Amino acid sequence: MSALARVEREPIPPGTLDMLILKILSAPRRELHGFEIADAIQRRSRDVLQVEEGSLYPALQRMLVKGWIAGEWSKTPENRRARYYRLTAAGRRQLEREIASYERTARAIALIMQPAFA
Repeated sequence: MSALARVEREPIPPGTLDMLILKILSAPRRELHGFEIADAIQRRSRDVLQVEEGSLYPALQRMLVKGWIAGEWSKTPENRRARYYRLTAAGRRQLEREIASYERTARAIALIMQPAFA
């Protein structure tokens, strides 16, 4: 693909945003603020997936309430106030459940998409 080729963006599949956020935060000693999480998802997906603020922050708040992540206010390198998030033990267990469910679903879809043999 040339440097000028545009990457076609796709919406984040329903029900997968929490899993993607938890996965990004699952690296050892990983604490990121919201913009860094969104940026990591975009970079890791090679610019196919983009998280909008209107989806990201409600998801982070929901995960804080559920205890899957913890958040602490601090300063960014640019001296801006930001909440840094990290994965909790409960979040790690939830990530494992979500990955297992995603893999089962992806396998089932792959079975349907295969050519039918009569």
